[in-house]
Amino acid sequence: MAEQYHEPTNELTAKDRDFTRALVSLKEEIEAIMWYQQRASATKDETIREVLEHNRDEEMEHAAMLLEWLRRNMPGWDKALKTYLFTTEPLTQIEAEVSNEEESPGGDLKLRKIKRG
Repeated sequence: MAEQYHEPTNELTAKDRDFTRALVSLKEEIEAIMWYQQRASATKDETIREVLEHNRDEEMEHAAMLLEWLRRNMPGWDKALKTYLFTTEPLTQIEAEVSNEEESPGGDLKLRKIKRG
């Protein structure tokens, strides 16, 4: 458990440790999705493929729940997720527009011009 911290734990708040718990759990859920996906793709047995795909999809639910917890609790996630999720615009175009908005001089109302999907 200690290897997941990069700073002395006595210098971290309880909230920082909860962020670490959520982020490490999210990493583990995403790794599990990858493992189940690879196994489902590689098997020749349709019955085990169905089980593996079911398990993969459950891990996606767990990952989504952790993302939502992070969005609600850790500064920065809400803005990032609202900017990049559920859009059909090219992601690099969104990033460029966000960067331009943040760098634009005063007077700009900073209204997003990207249509949300």
